[in-house]
Amino acid sequence: MIKENLEVVEKNICEACKRAGRDRSEVTLIAVSKTKPVSDIRQAMDCGITVFGENKVQEIRDKTAEIKEPLSWHMIGHLQANKVKYLPGVACMIHSVDNIKLAEEIEKQAAKKDLVMDVLIEVNMAHEDTKFGLSPDEAADFVKEISTLRHLNIRGLMTIAPYTDDPESNRVYFKGLRELRDSINAMGIPNVKMDTLSMGMTGDYQVAIEEGATFVRVGTGIFGERDYSQKING
Repeated sequence: MIKENLEVVEKNICEACKRAGRDRSEVTLIAVSKTKPVSDIRQAMDCGITVFGENKVQEIRDKTAEIKEPLSWHMIGHLQANKVKYLPGVACMIHSVDNIKLAEEIEKQAAKKDLVMDVLIEVNMAHEDTKFGLSPDEAADFVKEISTLRHLNIRGLMTIAPYTDDPESNRVYFKGLRELRDSINAMGIPNVKMDTLSMGMTGDYQVAIEEGATFVRVGTGIFGERDYSQKING
């Protein structure tokens, strides 16, 4: 099933890139493997997938302890500051930075490892009460505020669009995130040149690609529905 699902996702990505006049190489597929076993991840690896996304720090820790192959692991879920210490040197990017305390803790832990952590700023484009992230109006000032942190590399922006049966309804949020990134880049903030947009999930990633996504986060469309009965903390 995973192999067949990946073939469908790849076809859809290629078609969306063609519609948008983009090169396929501009879009990276993140296979969101949260709650899924290592055996499923290995099936995806057998199909050539090397980039995986997790929502929980504990899952990244457990899976990277078992899977020794060189993969790119992305932390895409809400992140508590007290869990940051486990990520530098393990995750290649954190997608969900949305407060000063978190940014400063990433700076502190990355400095301990003498490395620079790639991060994305999470923006709540639809102003949903149930979602984390900065409001669009707060994003530029936040980027300015953390741009002096030497062990953070602010690569771009991330959003989680509303769950909907109509992907077209999320186009406005994806377009808005792209325009927000471009407007922040135009400010010429020292140490900030953002090239990344993490947006689009199983239900709407094709629309996101048409609006400029460079990372799309697809889980259910690859691995099938999730079983949340086994809760994993952290």
